[in-house]
Amino acid sequence: MTVQPDRKQEPIALRTVRKALPHDSAEKHVSGTATYIDDAIEPTGTLHVAPGWARHAVRGKLVSLDLSEVRATPGVIAVLTSEDIPGVNDCSSAFGDDPVLAEDEILFFGQVAFAVVAETRDIARKAALKGKIDVAPITPILTPDDAVAADTTVLPDYQFRRGSPETGLQASKNILSGSMNIGGQEHFYLEGQVAMATPQEDNGMLILSSTQHPTEIQHTVAKVLGVPDATVTAEVRRMGGGFGGKESQANQWAALAALAARITGKTCKVRLDRDDDMIMTGKRHDFKVNWKVGHDDTGLIRAVDLEFLARCGYSADLSLGVNDRTMFHADSSYFYPDASIRSRRLRTDTCSNTAFRGFGGPQGMLAAERLIDAIAISLGKDPLTVRKLNFYDGERNVTPYGMPVEEFEVMHDLISTLEARSEYWIRREEITAFNENNAVLKKGLALTPVKFGISFTLKHLNQAGALVHLYTDGSIHLNHGGTEMGQGLYQKVAQVVAEEFGVTMDKVVITATNTSKVPNTGPTAASSGTDLNAMAAKIAAREIKSRLISMLCETHQCGPDMVLFSDNKVLVGDRSYTLAEVAKQGYTGRIQMSHAGFYATPGITWDRETVSGRPFYYFAFGGACSEVTIDTMTGEMIVDRVDILHDVGHSLNPAIDLGQIEGGFVQGMGWLTTEELVWDEEGRLRTHAPSTYKIPTASDIPDHFDVQLYESTGNPQDTVYRSKAVGEPPVMLANSVFCAINDAVASLAPFEVPSLDAPATPEAIMRAVQDMRRRKAGA
Repeated sequence: MTVQPDRKQEPIALRTVRKALPHDSAEKHVSGTATYIDDAIEPTGTLHVAPGWARHAVRGKLVSLDLSEVRATPGVIAVLTSEDIPGVNDCSSAFGDDPVLAEDEILFFGQVAFAVVAETRDIARKAALKGKIDVAPITPILTPDDAVAADTTVLPDYQFRRGSPETGLQASKNILSGSMNIGGQEHFYLEGQVAMATPQEDNGMLILSSTQHPTEIQHTVAKVLGVPDATVTAEVRRMGGGFGGKESQANQWAALAALAARITGKTCKVRLDRDDDMIMTGKRHDFKVNWKVGHDDTGLIRAVDLEFLARCGYSADLSLGVNDRTMFHADSSYFYPDASIRSRRLRTDTCSNTAFRGFGGPQGMLAAERLIDAIAISLGKDPLTVRKLNFYDGERNVTPYGMPVEEFEVMHDLISTLEARSEYWIRREEITAFNENNAVLKKGLALTPVKFGISFTLKHLNQAGALVHLYTDGSIHLNHGGTEMGQGLYQKVAQVVAEEFGVTMDKVVITATNTSKVPNTGPTAASSGTDLNAMAAKIAAREIKSRLISMLCETHQCGPDMVLFSDNKVLVGDRSYTLAEVAKQGYTGRIQMSHAGFYATPGITWDRETVSGRPFYYFAFGGACSEVTIDTMTGEMIVDRVDILHDVGHSLNPAIDLGQIEGGFVQGMGWLTTEELVWDEEGRLRTHAPSTYKIPTASDIPDHFDVQLYESTGNPQDTVYRSKAVGEPPVMLANSVFCAINDAVASLAPFEVPSLDAPATPEAIMRAVQDMRRRKAGA
């Protein structure tokens, strides 16, 4: 113990929170020592599982399944079918319509009909090719239009209505209408779907899974094996990317690994081949959007009618929440006096689409930006002028679903700041001059906003738990229900715990998410991972600290204001202790130095049935200005410049937040420009490998790529250290790229709205260019 000088001073500044500290696994990532499931040490005798599927069949009745050659293959230990499942043959998250293994019919191209368990992965994969699957084909339903014609849905239709859009449209001086196709997107996580199951005594099962939702893995495995949830433990230390593709889609592979482990009594591992992964797992939902908007001569919107036709795939999966969020964001940042926003959740004979970063929000916002662009082009006005005219403001600040937009001033200030910083109006003049003097190359410019609601719209998911232990050597054990997929969640939560205890980061030990430590967790999704889990961990740390403060106050006969945890010390009046010394005092004084913290987001009141309440705790805002050049002879496009300003409140870790913004933007840019999913007429996915599916690379990033954090006064809601979520909102910043391409195409024929679909591939750009030239020639 040492004597501390007089410490009457201003409150000590934050030491770890709001600092640009490196990701907890950064060194492991770059050195190759970060352990993923396929790196985990395999127990002696570990077996490998490979899925078997009908490579020639798309959709039809399962007539016969001949697996004799598969079973006869040397090294094959077992072959699993639906008849081997002791519990329920279902891996869905809610609706009971996702079979682990096909039973009576093949529902889509790539559906798993059986699974091979073998001594090696290579043997299992080769043996799976020997299965003879006879299917009586049925003409597949593939597109939203096909599904509308057949009237097939996975969930009931849903809508928001405000005022009388029919009357509003009729009263509007100008009415525009059209339709656009918005494509889906492959998650393309670097680590594919993988799970390893190890049998435990008393019918227990330990599952290592690359999942965003360990509790869902626990539920699914228990359901499939026919055992209580408490006998199953799911664990995940890190994922090599998820982006929503491992929220529900990891269930099937964990179930297959567990089923194989139950039958063989051995540790069993499933790791999908990249082609199988892309064929068998769901994507971002693609949509056909039918739109109509009424407006005056200034561009002010009077009424909107939007219909979203979603390709959901063969089952419901997470389509309820995804499509709802599309509707929640169909206003983007704009006030609609009268509105009808409708959604049809269509069943198609394709893989079941699922969560993807933004969870339907990007599709809704892109549709709103199409309305704004159409108004601006038809009136001969600049799109930014029309955007700002229709922004939410002090008088018009209620969304179509009835929630007020309380921080509209932030949106106005952020966009105005970006407008000046990006020199928007100077560049607009330069681009206009460039287009007038160039017949082949055309430039486009767009500055688009982001307003993204933060919270799960299913109220019960807005909760989290965390477990914190303080040991007598002063080290801190941290566990919570969030999962780490490269986004820095573990690091941020650890910074919060370190701040609470006043210690450096080396004192906090991060441990793998585990359902036996923190139960009944929600998925790490909806950008809520830090908001929920960091707050739960903060509550846990603060409770332990409170107990120690009470002990110290009693021992030293002082008030709580005389106790301070800071700089790896605990200051009590004029005395200074290490945290280890205080922890030892706590142990000998029989003080509980462990706590399970719990947090539930307050104020979430959304009632889906009555279409009323508050679905989001707050909004995150952002803006992006993008400039592009297109070649009207080839359809090729390059992004010349991007300027981004994004609102994260008071950032918990600016370095990680900037990385999330950059990565989200590039992923969104890929969705809107190069990543095209193609099914053939028989329903086979043709873009099922890097050779046929183009994700953005480093060369697609413009030389000028300026990303900055908005100088916020902090989140007005009581979030952890007044921060804001940052995982999903940046994806929608890429709308600026698509709108800039649209702007370039629009320069070919004044007052004509391009028929540009997303993604704006070279082929899509050429179709739009040729259509514009035909229209101009016809005029």
